[in-house]
Amino acid sequence: MIDKVIRIFNIINAIQANPGISAADLALKCDVNIRTIYRDLDVLNLIAPVTNEKRGTGYRFMGKFFLYPLNFTEQEALAFSLLPSVLDMDKLPPGFDTAYDKVMGTHLKEKSKQNSIIEDIADVIQMGTPAYRQESPNFLQPVIQAILEKRTLHTIYHTQYRDETTERHVDPYFLVPRKQGLYLIGYCHLKQAIRTFRISRFQQVELTAGTFDKGDFNLKQYLKNTWSIDRGEKNTRFKVRFSPEVARYIKEEELFVQPWMKDLKDGSLLFEVTVNNEKEFLMWIQQYGPAAEILEPASARETLKQQLTDWLALYNSDVEVRS
Repeated sequence: MIDKVIRIFNIINAIQANPGISAADLALKCDVNIRTIYRDLDVLNLIAPVTNEKRGTGYRFMGKFFLYPLNFTEQEALAFSLLPSVLDMDKLPPGFDTAYDKVMGTHLKEKSKQNSIIEDIADVIQMGTPAYRQESPNFLQPVIQAILEKRTLHTIYHTQYRDETTERHVDPYFLVPRKQGLYLIGYCHLKQAIRTFRISRFQQVELTAGTFDKGDFNLKQYLKNTWSIDRGEKNTRFKVRFSPEVARYIKEEELFVQPWMKDLKDGSLLFEVTVNNEKEFLMWIQQYGPAAEILEPASARETLKQQLTDWLALYNSDVEVRS
């Protein structure tokens, strides 16, 4: 059995190195008859589809299959490392020990290189510190590693608006950058639902041995009509007119929701978009002040009108400054 496993690895390496290699050449390389090669190819085809399009063209892998790098998961690495303890070492063919050491050495080298790359990425991405905290540890390295290895995170998370700290297990799916922060979207075991976490609110992050499968989760679909990061439940269609002074800046905005835009004769810009969180969109609009006029819906106009009235009352009142 061990001979067969080693032979299949040799066949994989031979096909990778020589796409289009013939069965006869494979038999020669593996020192077996051609019928044995055909049987091995049938087994190999179950895990790494090979093709022989027509007589004389030889064998090659379909798609983008490639054995190297090993890219073991933690579970696979553990299983492989225990292999010598479950085999009869006296019956192993010559060369098994050195082959085993090479595979494990390659895995450890890849693991070290991957961790180094992740650390470099984490160093490149600079994160701010929330105003309410004196310092904010950078947990990007374990988060990125968990996403790549599909491993569950054990976290301590602080929700600022409720002033609540909770212990959670999170299956990390995607990192999403937004203005003023970096967010993690993943499955929260505590809430039993997909949730969005602000990276700077993590107080502790540890990788667990647990793994996960994203299934058919689609990030683009999940964030459809989401203006920034907070998903709402009700879609609202906004129509806004931007003055000529800011129209060109609006066109250059890097938006996550695709708007419909039309240039008007006076140089202003008509802007229409559907979003599922009215509050986030209104906050974005307010930065343009009177250069942006909400035309629709009427309810949003009233909301903004009331807010401006409240601001006017606030700034018309006397202010007592206390040190």
